[in-house]
Amino acid sequence: LPQSILFYNSLFGCNPSKEKSDYAKWELEDPRVNFAISTRSQTIGLDHLGIQVEDEAEISEINDRLKQASQVPGDINKGICCYSESSKSWTVDKAGIPWESFVTMQDAEVYGMDSLNADASACCVAESATAKNNCC
Repeated sequence: LPQSILFYNSLFGCNPSKEKSDYAKWELEDPRVNFAISTRSQTIGLDHLGIQVEDEAEISEINDRLKQASQVPGDINKGICCYSESSKSWTVDKAGIPWESFVTMQDAEVYGMDSLNADASACCVAESATAKNNCC
């Protein structure tokens, strides 16, 4: 639990609103956590979680906090994914769940360049972060 608390404190940029020896809770209004479902993933169940930010500078801030907590964030990549043009970076929490930090610039007419189409650079979880190669 202490390692996970350190991870989430770093990712969210704040401490838990409630913390016990066997429990921690963050009541977040900022950053915004994004929830989406899709039939495109090759796995059933939770694929990944995302934090939506206002600009790439905020993605860099999250990455800096993660580095301070000895986490390995991915590079910031731009591309089309999930019917949006966006910039994003990936990391993986202590339970092995991929997290993306992203900013959406504009809507797109296509789902994106994912493993079902072509290039997976911005859409999919980095291979170095996890064994999954699933798009959002």
